[in-house]
Amino acid sequence: MNTEFGMGTKELKAQQLKELQVQEARPELKEPVMYQVVMHNDDYTPMEFVVRVLEVFFNMERIAATSTMYEVHNSGKAICGIFSKDVAETKVDQVMDYARMHDHPLFCNTMIEGT
Repeated sequence: MNTEFGMGTKELKAQQLKELQVQEARPELKEPVMYQVVMHNDDYTPMEFVVRVLEVFFNMERIAATSTMYEVHNSGKAICGIFSKDVAETKVDQVMDYARMHDHPLFCNTMIEGT
């Protein structure tokens, strides 16, 4: 009749059920990790081709694309955009495929933003 601490079976089950009830918690949201698409310089890909790639795949205006192309040329690399992981990887794949279709060795990769 008496079980744990002088409680009856019914009271013990009610106590256990009360302990097992799930409290609704607000999910902890955090900003998604963002990725930079980085274009690297090479000695063979024409500058105009790089500008075109920046316009088509990164939706840059001609002036911004030209400025970014010169940054790639002078600094060895430049950030073309910052995206979620899937979008960044897709853009790299698209640019690399497009460059290979036109026989250019243009190289892009992704990096975690801030590294």
